Amino acid sequence: MNGLPLLVAQLAKADAVLVRVHSSRGSVPREAGAWMAVFADSLLGTVGGGRLELDAIGTARNHLLQLDGVPFTQRYVLGPSLGQCCGGEMHLHYERVSAQDRDSLLQNLQPSRAPVALFGGGHVGHALVDVLGRLPFSVDWIDSRDEIFPRQVPDNVRCEHSDPVQAAVTDLAPESRVLIMSFSHAEDLEIVAACLKRQRAKGDLPYIGLIGSKTKWAAFRHRLEARGFTATELAHVTCPIGVSGIHDKRPEVIAVAVAAQLLQAQHEPTATA
Repeated sequence: MNGLPLLVAQLAKADAVLVRVHSSRGSVPREAGAWMAVFADSLLGTVGGGRLELDAIGTARNHLLQLDGVPFTQRYVLGPSLGQCCGGEMHLHYERVSAQDRDSLLQNLQPSRAPVALFGGGHVGHALVDVLGRLPFSVDWIDSRDEIFPRQVPDNVRCEHSDPVQAAVTDLAPESRVLIMSFSHAEDLEIVAACLKRQRAKGDLPYIGLIGSKTKWAAFRHRLEARGFTATELAHVTCPIGVSGIHDKRPEVIAVAVAAQLLQAQHEPTATA
């Protein structure tokens, strides 16, 4: 979950030291850009835990006592001296921040979010929104039915009513990861077809996932072939969805498996048809 709004709120009451991973080399617990805000009596975020983070907290609180302290960067080797056997190297940057830094923090700490288009407001759709709301994605949640969405959704989720539902495919953000799980197979088929047409024209949908069994996909594949889609184009669709080896059908379990697959595919290049 993005702790940035909470950081801004707490800075209205007290200053903090922002600790950011400036750079790293080798095996390390967090990537460049990860951050932790150290207040006099509380913390937000993490730069990796363990002895590294314990030392960083102490350093930050010492820096917090120095009203005129200038920002600095410190090198940490994750070896025996820190009791962490990662073996890599991290550079942590320390900087005192206050409420006056609000705009800069909102701009510089905003996490990068990959676009996801989620078609379907059923049980799995609801469970997925709960999971994706805590992950680095920007979600367009789309359904053809009225009053299907809950009143409150995570900050990174935008709800959209579209009838016909497949019409929304045209306006999806480039590089969207698409998840298709509407209330009917007929809608699912039309959404898949619209996604494949867009992929044929633009090649900018790196992942098209369809909920369902291998039997469902076999039926869909036959119908889509009749519409002129090639085997190469159809191979771009993932069905069933979710990481393999998980057989539990509860919505919340499916949601975790699907989210894990999205994370695996997040940095894969777009495959054009």
